[in-house]
Amino acid sequence: MPWNEADRLKYDVIRARYSSDMSDEEFELIAPLLPRPKRRGRKPTDPREILNAMFYLIRCGCPWRLLPKDFPPFTTVQNHFYAWRDNGLWTQIVCILVMNARESEGREASPTAVIVDSQSVKTTEAGGPRGFDAGKKVKGRKRHIAVDMLGLPIESQVTPAAVQDRDALAPILGEVHRKSPFVSMCFVDGGYKGDEAQRAAYEASRISITVVERSDKRVAGFVVLPKRWVVERTLGWINRARRLAKDFEATIESSLAWLLIALAFLLMRRLARLSPQPT
Repeated sequence: MPWNEADRLKYDVIRARYSSDMSDEEFELIAPLLPRPKRRGRKPTDPREILNAMFYLIRCGCPWRLLPKDFPPFTTVQNHFYAWRDNGLWTQIVCILVMNARESEGREASPTAVIVDSQSVKTTEAGGPRGFDAGKKVKGRKRHIAVDMLGLPIESQVTPAAVQDRDALAPILGEVHRKSPFVSMCFVDGGYKGDEAQRAAYEASRISITVVERSDKRVAGFVVLPKRWVVERTLGWINRARRLAKDFEATIESSLAWLLIALAFLLMRRLARLSPQPT
């Protein structure tokens, strides 16, 4: 039996509202993509409250067991997290939200150019695959992200930090080509240099690669590089999710799922702001 409006009103009276909670407009963006409730068994938990709990966790960074008691039980939220992680729901949600966001900005749903960069983060005692990034002096994992010219995520991957940027270029561009076949250009920084790596990436995706390098002229302070600042801004947006300050997960799959949840939260808020308000 699905959750009805009377139950929702009763629950809203009891539970305090958090800043990470979804508005009605934001929930309507995601609701059509959620799995339908089972026809048999116990009454399902309101999926909106499951999502609110996940967004609270990603924004605050608290452990599962410290989830406030006015949310559904943490084991219920945890079970939904693993189920939606394994069926690829968050990948689908991010893809749909990106297309909607591009169209709301007057762009085509599929981009023609992407920018690729990576972010190394430390892991904890939770264990799991990890490595050492000699360039950043970080022992942990590396997040690889490809964004369009608006900074919207097209593809995201997580690897041990020992994987060099140029070695991760072919896999991520291969997925970009599979999702967005009209992409023909990719901008990267000097960490992706290497004829062999760029040749492998082109063969995997048929996307031409342009390396945007720093100027030889020495200048003081931060310098904005053409095209490169877009992906750096997206990585800055991701840093607002405190659960991503470190990688607390034991598996690569869970690490990627939390990254996608953070991106879905950003896209959802962006689309809700862009949508016309009722008069």
